[in-house]
Amino acid sequence: MPFHIVLVEPEIPPNTGNVARTCAVTGASLGLVHPLGFSLEDRYLRRAGLDYWPEVRLKEFYSLDDVYRHYAGHRFFYFSAHGKIRYTDVRFRPGDVLVFGKETTGLPEDVLRANADRVLRIPMRKTLRSLNLSNAVAIVLYEALRQNGFPDLV
Repeated sequence: MPFHIVLVEPEIPPNTGNVARTCAVTGASLGLVHPLGFSLEDRYLRRAGLDYWPEVRLKEFYSLDDVYRHYAGHRFFYFSAHGKIRYTDVRFRPGDVLVFGKETTGLPEDVLRANADRVLRIPMRKTLRSLNLSNAVAIVLYEALRQNGFPDLV
């Protein structure tokens, strides 16, 4: 069972394209929660994803509740610069859902509050706000894959 990446209201087409490419090469699925800050036909989105789009298992959602229904029974982890738990302190399992917020504001405060014990952070300098979204996804996804022996990857 693969990992599932969910981007909540992503705004920047090349970031989402890069995440799509990472999902394609790792076998992770990609869920996009509307509204999106771009069209899925955007040329920058397509260019960032190269010719990998046919390999992306893409699912569109119209709310986080839709995501929760679709992945009922799966474990969810949320990512925020304000998380108290380092992403390396968690043992990820195939099937986990890794949820990232929009580039400008991250995940909604109510989501972070309701899931405080599953909000993870990537360590970085205190003086800077955040990592690029596609880099953050890659860092976390590859750690999850590493912990599980890089299943089905060569």
